[in-house]
Amino acid sequence: MDTDLLPRDGLILCAVSGGADSVYLLLRLAEMGYAVAAAHYNHQLRGAESDRDEAFVRDLCRERDIPFVSGRGDVRALAEKEKLGIEEAARALRYAFLEEAADALGAAVIATAHTADDNAETLLLALARGTGLNGLGGIPPRRGRIVRPMLGVTRREVEDYLRGRNAAWVEDATNADDAFARNRVRHGAVPVLETVDPAFLRTAGRTAALCREDEAYLCDLARAFIREHGGEDWLDARALAAQPWPVASRAVRLMAGRSLTAGHTRAILKAARDGGAADVPGLRAARTGGERLVFGVKAAAPLPERTLDLPGRVFLPEAGLLAAAEKFTGCPQVVHKSYNIFYFQCENIYGSITLTGRRPGDRFRPAGRGCTKEVRRLLAEAGVPAWERDAVPVVRDEAGILAVYGVGQAERAFARPGDGGTVAKIEFIRLEPDVGG
Repeated sequence: MDTDLLPRDGLILCAVSGGADSVYLLLRLAEMGYAVAAAHYNHQLRGAESDRDEAFVRDLCRERDIPFVSGRGDVRALAEKEKLGIEEAARALRYAFLEEAADALGAAVIATAHTADDNAETLLLALARGTGLNGLGGIPPRRGRIVRPMLGVTRREVEDYLRGRNAAWVEDATNADDAFARNRVRHGAVPVLETVDPAFLRTAGRTAALCREDEAYLCDLARAFIREHGGEDWLDARALAAQPWPVASRAVRLMAGRSLTAGHTRAILKAARDGGAADVPGLRAARTGGERLVFGVKAAAPLPERTLDLPGRVFLPEAGLLAAAEKFTGCPQVVHKSYNIFYFQCENIYGSITLTGRRPGDRFRPAGRGCTKEVRRLLAEAGVPAWERDAVPVVRDEAGILAVYGVGQAERAFARPGDGGTVAKIEFIRLEPDVGG
């Protein structure tokens, strides 16, 4: 267990599915003296088995006097509505729930139960599909406030620990289904590799850690190159073309601000070396005036209008966000200056809440600003690039604008810390790719 990832004084919210790994995480941390709570998300994908898992975790926490919170969502409905894969939709809802639960409980970190087995499987899957150092780095030990302290613990050690304490767990029937690529790697490739090296799982973990260190170092070199040879949206084309691939490719990806395939990266570097332009998804890079490679992004797709129920959730794939709404009594004693979380007095909300992109002539009076301003000007003042502004969510009711993501909240429905009455909370959660569950 990597205790360097864990706060000694703060609450740790453990994501507990009911499987052996997550039960180990919860019980082991409690045994070590950490303050823990358990969060379980019911994806409603396996009928009675999903409800069984939720009941198991609830009973486990009741028996051991551990705080417990649960959530559930219709993963299939979200996947169908937003044209997502089942796993992608499940991950979006699960991590949104975990972040909300951590906020509500005041948790310092969210701990997930990814093991050395999961890490090795992830590395092998990335290798099979083709990857660089970033993919070979496996599962990152930390991402934001998500921590994974069990990456050095094997599944065999997990089960030995639980059996030694007569602790039960539940089995997900899908873990035995070799229709899933990860299960085929788990049941086939890993046992074969363990005949070559019995300590393969730990060896793979050390390899992944070395790859992460090398990746971080090369990215630092690329950032130093950008500082010396570039600006906000350009790089010195000749200097870039003279760099070795490990630095040049990372500089291009950092400037692009998005994932690029090796083929896309080579196309941009060819434009830097030979002139011309390279078009890749959502981005054009062109060598202009013979000296500069300029990165100009195509305009983001505008957000369609979507209704946000209270409570409810809406996925915004154009912006890579999930909007989650809830209501309760009283406004928390917190202030969110990043403008991704908003609190509204429900009595001042008129009709239904919708999420849209900006519209011509949009204007509102931001709380604390003492004036009414156009949304287009506020977006410019906030430093939002012109090509991204149509994908910035605007929260509206039937009386007009309530808030603009990343910009501000309208004065008319603003709920201040400590206010009473019924308060609506709307949080925008950025969704990043993740692994496992």
